Amino acid sequence: MSQPRPLHILVADDSASIRQILVTLLSRQGHHVVAAENGEEALQRFNEHQPDLVLLDVVMPLMDGMEVARRIRAQSVDRWIPIIFLSALDRRENLVAGLEAGGDDFLAKPLDFSLLDARIRSLHKALELQRQAQESYRKLKVISDNVLDAIITIDIEGIIRSCNEVTERLFGWEAGTLLGQNVKVLMPEPYHSRHDEHIGRYVNGGQPHVIGSRREVPARRKEGTVFPIELAVTEIDLPEQRIFVGIIRDITERKQAEMEQLRNADALQRYYDRSEEENRLAMRLLDKQMLRPGLTDPAVHYWLMAAKDFSGDVVAAARAPDGSLLALLADATGHGLTAAISTLPLLTVFYGTAGRGLPMAIMLQEMNKHLKAALPTGHFVAAVVVRIDSANGEGEIWSGGMPTAAMLDEDGTVVGTFASGHLPLGILPPDAFDPTTRHFACEAGCQVLLYSDGLKEAENPDGQQLGTEGLLDAVSQTSPHNRLTILQQLLDHHLSGTEAKDDISVMLVDCQDAAPATAVMAASPAD
Repeated sequence: MSQPRPLHILVADDSASIRQILVTLLSRQGHHVVAAENGEEALQRFNEHQPDLVLLDVVMPLMDGMEVARRIRAQSVDRWIPIIFLSALDRRENLVAGLEAGGDDFLAKPLDFSLLDARIRSLHKALELQRQAQESYRKLKVISDNVLDAIITIDIEGIIRSCNEVTERLFGWEAGTLLGQNVKVLMPEPYHSRHDEHIGRYVNGGQPHVIGSRREVPARRKEGTVFPIELAVTEIDLPEQRIFVGIIRDITERKQAEMEQLRNADALQRYYDRSEEENRLAMRLLDKQMLRPGLTDPAVHYWLMAAKDFSGDVVAAARAPDGSLLALLADATGHGLTAAISTLPLLTVFYGTAGRGLPMAIMLQEMNKHLKAALPTGHFVAAVVVRIDSANGEGEIWSGGMPTAAMLDEDGTVVGTFASGHLPLGILPPDAFDPTTRHFACEAGCQVLLYSDGLKEAENPDGQQLGTEGLLDAVSQTSPHNRLTILQQLLDHHLSGTEAKDDISVMLVDCQDAAPATAVMAASPAD
């Protein structure tokens, strides 16, 4: 194996003696060294020489090392440049501040030169791996965004409508050339010849083969080689079209070896883990799936607030053919995009079964079956489903893993509660799942209050949770028309500017179809 190339190193320290020692030591080891005596000169030298590694004193005239590190990080978004802080300040808060400013390591003065040499050798290896990876990607003419999974969407004819860059790289197709082709071009025989028949049979009411499950199947690159992949397919039934989303992971040894190499440059890997393009695609798909016309029903009032970019809490509402109102509030494990994707099968089943007027028991069984098949072990979705038949003055409710729901009269007094009596969806196998619902009387002026645990467990700056008693006290002696606003104001006051740690969702469902529709989507209670 060839020797790593010498590093270009920037040394910034206001001590002339330390600068001289470091320049001499590093130069003898074969590295190219430039020096600076203050923060402003350090930034100038950095822009002129674009070094591979920076040794940075914390306390310097004109600009301190922390600010220099922050500016270097802001300028160097396309590559990882290790920064080692050199300082006599060795208190814990100084170390934390240095790492938060963008430092990768911290060495205390007086310097232990043998330790410094060991740190530089370790970083040299990581930088060499980074260089090799970048050269490899340039030869392949691929922009490496380090997204692990390929994402493809197809229509009911099997035609590819969208795919991310990883898909093109993984299968060896040029940018944009996959769009409009049949997805079977990515399959070897006999899957290639049979796929049109399989998708046609399923679209026309047949049993699914891969929908709602995770499987290992063979795939085919453009030049003909076959390799194994892990495939998960979800169906999304939009008002204007029906599409299928496939998430593909290459599970060959080559991919594992590549990931092992990149693991040595962890900072680089974290940068590439998230791709803004994929986030926008996912956001559009999730919004189209959740924001259905049923949520504008005059008897439905809801409020959602995501702790991160994507919410693992979802709400849904639809009218059955008999006029009864079905409403859902669910909370998937985790946060962000992973949790949000977990709710897609749930929403698809909810709207599909509600539109056909199927009993709640069948709806619940289908939800549990799809989630059990699609979600990895340890992932599940807590949910509460309620049906209101205002014409007959009755309702039914099922709750699995959710906080206790409440029936409020016209004055906001709690006249009934509905504790969770089941496990969340996606945990039990179909033969062990219990879809039994609880029936109740629906009186005029009453509302059913549903909420996720993110609301009752919201903590104020002192670490105190809002609690069920606190939110029920807030809606006592209130009108049904302003309860949602009161709950939002309550949370805003309770958090007092702190960020919510969990997704938050609230839904009020009228027992009679009289109240105006209310809906709130929020990034934070202060917005």
